[in-house]
Amino acid sequence: MRLGLSLGYSGATVRLDAQLVQDADRLGYHSVWSAEAYGSDAVSPLAWLAAITYRIRLGTGILQMAARTPAMTAMTAMTLDALSGRRFLLGLGVSGPQVVEGWHGQPYGKPLGRTREYVSIVRAILAREKPVSHSGEHYQIPYAGPGATGLGKPLRSIVHGRADLPIYLAAIGPKNVALAAEIADGWLPVFFSPDRAALFRAALDEGFVRRAPGLAPRERFDVAPSVPVVCGADVAACRAHVKPRLALYIGGMGAAGRNFYNDLACRYGYEGDAGRIQALYLAGKKDEAIAAVPDALVDEVALCGSRERIRDRLAAYRAAGVTTLICMTDQSDTVRLMAELAL
Repeated sequence: MRLGLSLGYSGATVRLDAQLVQDADRLGYHSVWSAEAYGSDAVSPLAWLAAITYRIRLGTGILQMAARTPAMTAMTAMTLDALSGRRFLLGLGVSGPQVVEGWHGQPYGKPLGRTREYVSIVRAILAREKPVSHSGEHYQIPYAGPGATGLGKPLRSIVHGRADLPIYLAAIGPKNVALAAEIADGWLPVFFSPDRAALFRAALDEGFVRRAPGLAPRERFDVAPSVPVVCGADVAACRAHVKPRLALYIGGMGAAGRNFYNDLACRYGYEGDAGRIQALYLAGKKDEAIAAVPDALVDEVALCGSRERIRDRLAAYRAAGVTTLICMTDQSDTVRLMAELAL
């Protein structure tokens, strides 16, 4: 099982722990992953890190598709891949309605269809087999709709990128998971419980049956969940570091009737807890929402506790078919510990 390192989102001030990433590079970590919400972007940190690292791959976890045209995403991917020595990994995701419509000013629409078209266009640009044209429900290249001049023509990328540049999809719902197995090179699940891997198996199997010709076989499909890692003798104190993020996502990342993370917690069997967390969070009682996050859920989706406890828990991720475990930590000791335990 390979290791990745998650950079997470920025706070009010953009900071980047370059030393932590360089340590991961020296320790043999497979990849480092940036993120974006509605603050710092996911591309700039990787461009910075590309110049000061040597082997570690550079992944976007994730680029929001609503924020960029498929062509802009392909241009960015080819540029960073070339400058980094073929180390770029393109992670994509639809985000949620609140960010797509409330921040980017784009319609949320039909995310499955949009994702399928988006990835198809990006792959066509990377392949450079012919000038790119696409006529779909969500994207039209060249554009010929209202306001068009009629002067647009199909173009081929000036840059010769690599057609096999890895594309990952972030997904937690069954249909999105199936789509990842069908059209992507890897899957980026969040709040992944190795104990519930069977819940995703049918969707993955469905997608692999339809897997696009030319893509790597199922055996090379990268299952790469982001997993909080908090090491310490006091398990309760370690869990306390994870609970605010779970409360935020389950309680506040979405509307009362449309929260994908809340739905996931319900699928895991925490319906009552998920309902309480959401009700408290949306009522502004954030501390109470955090306190309502059950220890059992934290233990399912995070690595918390002593070195021995984390070591023993890693077996569940291996058994669940995880091929790259992306560690969510900002502690250098934890980065070293995971290298000792997993690599």
